[in-house]
Formats: sequence, C-alpha cells, structure tokens
Amino acid sequence: MTSATTMNAALPAVHRERLMDLAREVSFPVGTRLFEEGRRADRFWIVRTGTVALDLRVPGRRPAVIETLGHGELIGWSWHFPPHIWQLGAEAMSPVRAYEFDAGAVCERCEADPEFGRAIAVWVGRVVAQRLHSSRVRLLDLYAPYGSGGAA
Repeated sequence: MTSATTMNAALPAVHRERLMDLAREVSFPVGTRLFEEGRRADRFWIVRTGTVALDLRVPGRRPAVIETLGHGELIGWSWHFPPHIWQLGAEAMSPVRAYEFDAGAVCERCEADPEFGRAIAVWVGRVVAQRLHSSRVRLLDLYAPYGSGGAA
C-alpha cells in the first residue's frame, strides 16, 4: 500500500482530528476475524499496531490472501458504499491494536460537513483503487497460467 492511502498522508490534519473524535481503541488477538465477505459492513478500523490480512473466498480452497495491511492503514471500505456489504474478509495475523469507527456516525459527520465528507470520500476512493490493483495482481499470481505478466 502506498503512503498516499494511509490516513496520516491522505487526510489533512483538521479532517484527521474530526475523524479521530469518533474513534475508540480496540484490540484483536491473532486469528480474530474482523469481518466476513458478504456480511453487513457497519464499521471500519485504522491499524495502530500489528497486521491484518485481507482475503477472498475461493470455492474449494482456503481463502486467498489479497493483501496484508499494517500501521496507519484503513481496514474496511465497504461501509462507505451501498449496499454496505463486505467485499473481502479480514483476519488478524498478529496481535492488532486499532482505532474502530462506527460507520453510521462517520457518515452523519460527512453529511453535516461536506468538506470533511469529500476528504473521507477521496481517501476511501484511493484505498479502493489501490486494493483493486492489489487484488488483480494477487489473483493473477495465484490463478493465471503465467502469473501477473512474467514471460512464459
């Protein structure tokens, strides 16, 4: 993940502060599932310490790890877009400490403050674009006959 998609790099200080007003500190032991693909997305996290793997269900196989995220990175973007259903799953790969956000409260703040809402939307959009690229590369590496583009 590029530094341009971490919260500190992507959000101006005033908007970071407004977002952090809504944070609560949480922790997850190794192996905890933060969310499951296909379920309702009503919260998100920013990692303080530890790593979280994003994965995709693959019929007849173990979930494919798409990306591993760490300090300062957004875990979960599906809360921001209808139908608010997780597009991937997420699991703590090490002990994780994170800031947790209630999506409803963040959306209310976005509606009340359009400048804040735009900053959040641009940040989340950048994250989605980066995750889409990472997912494509990872799935090509796993399942395409010649990987993600190397010569045969």
